[in-house]
Amino acid sequence: MPMQKYRLTWQLAFLILMGSLLSGCGINNIPSYDEQVKSAWAQVENQYQRRADLIPNLVETVKGFARQEQETLTAVVEARARATSIQISADDLDDPVKMQAFEQAQAQLTGALSRLMAVSERYPDLKSNQNFLALQSQLEGTENRIAVARRDYIAAVQQYNTEIRTFPGRIWHSLMYSDMPIRENFEATTENAEQAPQVQFE
Repeated sequence: MPMQKYRLTWQLAFLILMGSLLSGCGINNIPSYDEQVKSAWAQVENQYQRRADLIPNLVETVKGFARQEQETLTAVVEARARATSIQISADDLDDPVKMQAFEQAQAQLTGALSRLMAVSERYPDLKSNQNFLALQSQLEGTENRIAVARRDYIAAVQQYNTEIRTFPGRIWHSLMYSDMPIRENFEATTENAEQAPQVQFE
């Protein structure tokens, strides 16, 4: 009986030692960093959705003052429809074709919004409308949040990709996580894409 207790104590001590050694050697880094990538991507989508949710009210407000700008308004509505129709799940983050389609749709919406804001310059009553000013401010804030979310996603992808390409992460990747591929990252699809659209008119 004492021998059994002694053996059990040593087995428990061995398991605790192995657990602490493995946790300190980076074995969990790859799945942890992968979860950070997915979380950062969810934040990117969240901010793009926030922007999409602002657009119907913005379009309606502009329409009330500038009905003759139907072509521009229609372009914004159509670009919003395209952008919201492309969804990227966590499983699609390593698919360059899907990522590029998503980025292009969002870039088209950014361009359409920029044109809409430029059009509003011609309508002093619109520019001074409180609802328009509030939406303009929210849109500018959202564009800044999108930029921050994209930056955080890029950093998370860089950390993950670096881990699986360098020692000791490369070893753990080949032994245990070979089904977790290199992640695609954002690439600018339009000139000055890293900058938020200019929406200040003062």
